[in-house]
Amino acid sequence: MANSSRRFRAFGVSRSLRIVSSQSGDAEEQNSTEESGLNEGEHEIELGELVRNGHDKADPSQFELLKVLGEGSFGKVFLARKVVGADAGTLYAMKVLKKATLRVRDRHRTKMERNILVDVEHPFIVKLHYAFQTEGKLYLVLDFLRGGDLFSRLSKEVMFTEEDVKFYLAELALALNHLHTLGIIYRDLKPENVLLDSDGHIALTDFGLSKLPLEEGKAYSFCGTVEYMAPEVVNRKGHTFAADWWSFGVLMYEMLTGTLPFQGSNRRDTMNQILKAKLGMPSNLSPEAQGLLRVLFKRNPANRLCSGPGGIDDLKNHEFFATIDFDALLSRKIRPPFQPAVCGPEDAYFDSEFTSKTPRDSPGVPASANAHELFRGFSFIAPCLLENGNLPKKTETPLNNSVRTIDRNFFDDYILLDVIGGGSYSVCKLARHKTTGQQYAVKIVDKSLCGCREEVEILLRYGKHPGIVTLKTVYEDTNKIYLVLQLLKGGDLLDYMNAKKALSEFESAAILKSLASTIAYLHDNGVVHRDLKPANILFASEDLTPESVTICDMGFAKQV
Repeated sequence: MANSSRRFRAFGVSRSLRIVSSQSGDAEEQNSTEESGLNEGEHEIELGELVRNGHDKADPSQFELLKVLGEGSFGKVFLARKVVGADAGTLYAMKVLKKATLRVRDRHRTKMERNILVDVEHPFIVKLHYAFQTEGKLYLVLDFLRGGDLFSRLSKEVMFTEEDVKFYLAELALALNHLHTLGIIYRDLKPENVLLDSDGHIALTDFGLSKLPLEEGKAYSFCGTVEYMAPEVVNRKGHTFAADWWSFGVLMYEMLTGTLPFQGSNRRDTMNQILKAKLGMPSNLSPEAQGLLRVLFKRNPANRLCSGPGGIDDLKNHEFFATIDFDALLSRKIRPPFQPAVCGPEDAYFDSEFTSKTPRDSPGVPASANAHELFRGFSFIAPCLLENGNLPKKTETPLNNSVRTIDRNFFDDYILLDVIGGGSYSVCKLARHKTTGQQYAVKIVDKSLCGCREEVEILLRYGKHPGIVTLKTVYEDTNKIYLVLQLLKGGDLLDYMNAKKALSEFESAAILKSLASTIAYLHDNGVVHRDLKPANILFASEDLTPESVTICDMGFAKQV
């Protein structure tokens, strides 16, 4: 598993450890968004303020909090819906930071992140829509990217194919180069900071460590996540844009192999490996991939790819990217290798430790007068939101336009009972039919968060197979879709395995044989389930026979 001990960090609220430079020169660990301090003579990036005259600033009352997406010691990230204005109904990720808990250096970094996001406009960099503040809090309202982060996908798949890696790296290279042309060193490249939109394109996020080099062309802060640090960052001799390309190489290696190139038993050992250890090159990688890694892992930054006069063109012309049309890629004309399923279970993209919490924005303790002065001019409204004509129109075609739904109220026919499951955009409840008394499982999908047309189509077409859960009826109202499903009374395979501790080889073979038959049926009909796991395999009968195992939850399923 690819460094699976790290936890998901939603849109820049830290869930992993970064390195902080102390006055003594020793490295210390801290949670959340904290990083290094300033060395003498070093200054933070200061981009020009942008306040739109004649337009009202946004405020917390204009947003409805739906879910907690992430949490750190300084604040939270919420899924929020705009409830007023021309963009009413639009979903955003709202990053909320408490001024009083931010140290002075963190306040500088938060304002710096806001300034960078205002000035940066790129298809593969997360977009800032609003920034505003109250007496005690700061708010950054960003794109809500339904696909989660690259680390979530990497954790599930362990490693990617070279074609997948090629696509993600090419988009990432364009994003990094754009920052570099603006004079910005990113300095925190890792899978957690690469998000996926609903189409599968990347978006770089979290600019709390980004830096403008000093006049002599170098920055000196000892900061970042140690496994991704370039040697010149580790030895504190000063670093430039080339440090990002070393991190780019680490990310490439991790995506291709599922492991990190340099990872010791502790932080100091890892840093020593970065400075001195020979790179172990897996023989299963193509010659083109090995060649690219070798020119990225040059310990002398002057010799590293993209550091010469050719710049980004040296990378674009490398044989590893021979099949990539970078102009088409920048225009988003190349189809991503993976499109996230936006109706999947809660643990697919966000940590259920957070999404299960009540989305509540607690009162903020007023900050000091110095803090208020620091954040003068913090508020911002994206230009595209100032003109109604530029607003994207996101409308979902009613489900009953493509599949047959019951033309009556769900609650006229059923009584809802206990909750038996749930996900990010749906909940599954036990229901009883009012007339027959028959019990069913009902999946209730929030239409404002996602659609489920493909799931319904797959269940209607293939649910007659004995190994696939049967969809009985579909109801739809203004806000919800109700999928009335066969109640699988035997419970799921995960609970069965936990109860028995270990299954015999004979019983395992019988279960797998039954599953293989169902999977073959789906594949023969061009359907990929994409989320097969014990929790999604249930016993239809209470006697728990291997022949009764049934595949459910088609939220990730895809017709290819």
